Amino acid sequence: MQFPIYRDSRNGAYSRLAEKAESLMQTYKFKMYSNHGNRELHQTIDSHATVWNHFVALCRRYYAIYNKYPGKKALMRHLTRLKRLRRYAHWNLLPSQSLQDVLDRLNKAYSKMFAKSNKRSGRPRFKKRVHYKSFTLKQTGWKLLQSNYIRIGKRIYRYFKSRNMLGNSKRCTIKRDSVGDVWLIILTDHVDMDLGLPTTSNNAGFDFGLKTYLTGSDYNNYASPQFFKRGINAINRANRKHSRKVKRSNNRQHARVNLARKHRKIANQRQDFHWKLAHDLTDKYDWISLETLNLQGMKSLWGRKVSDLGFYDFVQKLKYIAQKKNREIRFIDKWYPSSKTCHVCGYINQGLNLRDRTWQCPSCHTQLDRDRNAAINIHRVGASTLAGEDVRPCAHGNPC
Repeated sequence: MQFPIYRDSRNGAYSRLAEKAESLMQTYKFKMYSNHGNRELHQTIDSHATVWNHFVALCRRYYAIYNKYPGKKALMRHLTRLKRLRRYAHWNLLPSQSLQDVLDRLNKAYSKMFAKSNKRSGRPRFKKRVHYKSFTLKQTGWKLLQSNYIRIGKRIYRYFKSRNMLGNSKRCTIKRDSVGDVWLIILTDHVDMDLGLPTTSNNAGFDFGLKTYLTGSDYNNYASPQFFKRGINAINRANRKHSRKVKRSNNRQHARVNLARKHRKIANQRQDFHWKLAHDLTDKYDWISLETLNLQGMKSLWGRKVSDLGFYDFVQKLKYIAQKKNREIRFIDKWYPSSKTCHVCGYINQGLNLRDRTWQCPSCHTQLDRDRNAAINIHRVGASTLAGEDVRPCAHGNPC
């Protein structure tokens, strides 16, 4: 499959749009069998953390002397020279492509750091071994075998093959979570075809909320599950048990894994809710209007509640499902006063505050529910793009 190419303005060379290609591919995630053979995978991940820390220190020293980043090619050549030395001879036991992937990650991190944009990232940091989570193998160093077996290096491992993979496998990533389980992530070149779903002739606007997750302009509401709030007692008990254990003891490690397992359960519940809700909305509506949230401002006001609901993750999943089902997601301006504007007469109530859940319009004397009124206004502004009154970016980045 061919993908478009672009011209690099720095050296004039042509290169593939790798990120766009990956977004079109299919990713499969399987859990590895837990056995003593996984110790080598854990040791390999820990060794990659050592490589990462070495090159982070190298880049910091180079920047302190020359006031610039050495570049990916220079780091690749330096890696080759280091592997010839006796001190770093053990790096030859690691897969060569996974070492190159470490430098790719470091190069991306510094590229974001030096990017000429308002949202700059901080410089790459040193990572403890327990905080380094994965390594990636691209073309070589791994092979899928029959049934549920995979060969990584010279060892053969088993994984829980929950479904068949479509397409040709292109990349393999071994990742461990905070619990200590190892996961196998396979990237294939399979591209989902258009499902060809019939249109529903339905459309709506939705307003995000804390007690009600989504308030629809067509009077369809979706309640907020707040999984973390439900499991806060179990989290607190696990936290107390962990804090009472002796530091650097086996019991403390067992308590930490128990706490991480509680958090993973809540995260899985939240993701399951997001996927099911995204499928439900895209099955009911041809296009959906949403507001662009100011998440940083919301977190400063409500903190843990906003993180528990995971608005940003849900929107990303909704955009992904909408693209597969040929649905459309529209976003209105972040600063549009959807709650303060009366959807009947257009009067803007500047004195409305967050405590006012209902208010009466001084102009037309209509009794308004704050969230429902906001959803109707979001739907109206989203629908105005069809009439050409206003042009706003869609989920795909193109004007609607």
